Amino acid sequence: MSKDKFLRGALILTFAGLAVKVIGSVNRILLSRLLGGEGIGLYQMAYPVYLLLLSLSTAGIPIAISLMVSEALAKNERANVRNIFKTSLGLMGAVGVFLAVLLYVAAGFLIEQKIIPDQRAYYGLLALVPAVLFSSVLASFRGFFQGHQLMTPPAVSQIAEQFIRVCAMVAFAYALLPYGLEYGAAGAAFGAVPGGITGLIVLSFFYYKHKKLWQKDEGQQATLSAGKIAKRLAFLALPVSCANILMPIIGSVDMLLVPNCLIKAGFSVREATTLFGYLAGMAQPLLMMATIPTMSMAASLVPAVSEAFTLKNQQLVHKQARTAVVLCAMITLPASVGMSALAEEISLLLYGTALAKNALLHSGPAICFLGLQQVTTGILQGMGKINLPMLHMLCGVAVKIFAVLALTDAAKNIAGAAWATNINFALIAALNLLALHKYKITLPWSKLGKIFGAAIFMGLGVSCCSEFLQSFLPGAAATICSLLFAVICYGALLIIFQAITKEEAKSLPIVKKFIK
Repeated sequence: MSKDKFLRGALILTFAGLAVKVIGSVNRILLSRLLGGEGIGLYQMAYPVYLLLLSLSTAGIPIAISLMVSEALAKNERANVRNIFKTSLGLMGAVGVFLAVLLYVAAGFLIEQKIIPDQRAYYGLLALVPAVLFSSVLASFRGFFQGHQLMTPPAVSQIAEQFIRVCAMVAFAYALLPYGLEYGAAGAAFGAVPGGITGLIVLSFFYYKHKKLWQKDEGQQATLSAGKIAKRLAFLALPVSCANILMPIIGSVDMLLVPNCLIKAGFSVREATTLFGYLAGMAQPLLMMATIPTMSMAASLVPAVSEAFTLKNQQLVHKQARTAVVLCAMITLPASVGMSALAEEISLLLYGTALAKNALLHSGPAICFLGLQQVTTGILQGMGKINLPMLHMLCGVAVKIFAVLALTDAAKNIAGAAWATNINFALIAALNLLALHKYKITLPWSKLGKIFGAAIFMGLGVSCCSEFLQSFLPGAAATICSLLFAVICYGALLIIFQAITKEEAKSLPIVKKFIK
């Protein structure tokens, strides 16, 4: 896979991811206004448990299937490709059923043992049971298409799934809210079920649309049995799953520890749930949206770096790694600075309240650290060092638990929990960078310094601009104008600081079409 293909694949997934997050953000805004901080807090107490089970079943499967399919295609072993897909589909269906039953059984236990402190979250847990099954099966389809370097089907399915999910969430929450806040939150959680069904229908359509491609050389004899395929899938997927599963575990750490720490610090259950809603339901979704491009880059990097590494093309591996890290910095650094600089304005614009200001302000740095973690993890996985990201994330989780307990108190309250997240992502990214350095992957630190400088000056400029505009424009208009100013200012500063050259811009998809 060439550098151009890697960037193009990342671009397709980025557009899809942005569309998904924009739809999700609209949903989050509607739900925040419909359910309030307390209702969002109830929803967020149930949803990380679902994400945790989903990661158990699907986290490493798309990457493992993608690697196996692309490897078989490179060897022109199309019969093995069909066997890989059939075996993975059956395996994921069985795993999905098992985990759905597990969630149903575990819901009562989590509430009874007060692992989830608010018993009203029980209904949200039950509402998510069917979604585990559909999401597990979807993982096989997505890995299969990515292995064929067909990024459009997964992208379209993600957008369709999210759109239906959001419509269902708002509709069910609105319909059930009159029966109680806990039922409204459960209705929002149930939206994942029709969303998963829609994604499965869309990918099935694309599967049959490209049927001729799968049936090429149908007379070939498969050399991989179902047992061998399952064993290889487990070998590839397990370390990746263990690494990816730690992301929802990080969210679960927040869900399990932060409300209880706030309660011990003197806040009531309702106040703790509301503060947790500001962090997990309002600040962290913005964090996830800002890192969609880096998540897409990581997904495209794995097969790209793997191909170059298998061919022993160290120069190409080095080039792809440098390109990805520089693009990561160009996207996440200004997002980090901007979210912190305009925390109150963004909170008012999106959520209709300034009370989430602290959560947004102190969560800003996590955007950069998380983006860097995602990209460097993709590079390491592509190089075959699949165990390292998992070990680094384990270190991060251990440090985060300690940081949450130490920093979440009456004085710092939700800001302390936000900084625990910053410390976690920063540590994992630093360990990944040290590993890359060990394997002779050097980064353009001078260029990264210029990007950092441009972001800092942009932050100072947009703060002054916002203060000036707020004096004569309505709040929402002033914030939107400030954000536009930030984009223009940052672009100009990149050119002034010579952080990107014309030749580098020409290598970027879409951008190169506008440069002669």
